[in-house]
Amino acid sequence: MRQYLQLMETVLSFGREKKDRTGTGTLSMFGGQMRFDLTEGFPLVTTKKCHLRSIIHELLWFLKGDTNIGYLKENNVSIWDEWADANGDLGPVYGKQWRDWDAVKLVDSWSPERNEKALAAGFENVGTIDTELGMIDGLHVYRKSIDQVSKVIDQLKNDPDNRRIIVSAWNVGELDEMALAPCHSFFQFYTRELTLEERGQFANLKGTGGYYQNLNEKHQEQLHGELDELDIPRRGLSCQLYQRSADVFLGVPFNIASYALLTEMVAQQVNMVAEEFIWTGGDTHLYSNHLEQAKLQLTRDPHPLPRLKIKRKPDSIFDYQFDDFEIEGYESHPAIKAPVAI
Repeated sequence: MRQYLQLMETVLSFGREKKDRTGTGTLSMFGGQMRFDLTEGFPLVTTKKCHLRSIIHELLWFLKGDTNIGYLKENNVSIWDEWADANGDLGPVYGKQWRDWDAVKLVDSWSPERNEKALAAGFENVGTIDTELGMIDGLHVYRKSIDQVSKVIDQLKNDPDNRRIIVSAWNVGELDEMALAPCHSFFQFYTRELTLEERGQFANLKGTGGYYQNLNEKHQEQLHGELDELDIPRRGLSCQLYQRSADVFLGVPFNIASYALLTEMVAQQVNMVAEEFIWTGGDTHLYSNHLEQAKLQLTRDPHPLPRLKIKRKPDSIFDYQFDDFEIEGYESHPAIKAPVAI
């Protein structure tokens, strides 16, 4: 996890003092990137102890489409408590946008082609709005719910080279209703075909690159078919996150682990190899009351990365349970406490 320490050191060295929404003050820079090879280990920060239980439960909560902290409270996760209202509601935050993005179209009654197109696209006519424009029926209101996560799974299975395999939490029309505007706001998946050599290595088969390369096309395809029968993936999967606002000390370690976990889960569901997670930051900052903690963390040497074990393959991305995940070999330095900026 030296990538993370390098990012923190860069912000400390080159960040500029900047005001922020919370009134705390930050050292901030614009733009940053880290790349994590998921085949080398699970990118869980080791220079301080990370609360993995909270990370897993929060991700499962997102995937449920839930926006009330009741599930989190039942599992002793308090990371959203400060933003919830008296009923535990947060407004249409991540889970709502991931699983139930509201799409609405207004079509006038004089446009039969547009009305037919809306219906063909899966929209439902939910009523009309009277207008003062002299239209007989006014405006037709069409609505549909878009499950972005389900769509991504379908794209990866059926159109893996698509360049639009994206989930967005940045719903401009609903930002004002959210307790906290999305920080990790946009993520995209990318796949590539694995070579025969790479598939063979993944299957733990003996052989050299030269051996595979010297086979003719017919024999290579025959070997591909044999690997297919063993259910060995044909593709590698990568994910890139754009985080428009990044709390480097407290938030970013959570985000790295959460999206690496999501990438591993999606890869299992679509039978691909989880290859790389790329984190890209916008306003990348350290709060002024986290600076001493960051300097302490930079004095610590990272431990080797742990390994993620997913103990079963559920029927869908939405059926994972907390007990399905195990982190093997996680060794960390002690936790470092720091206040959360609200």
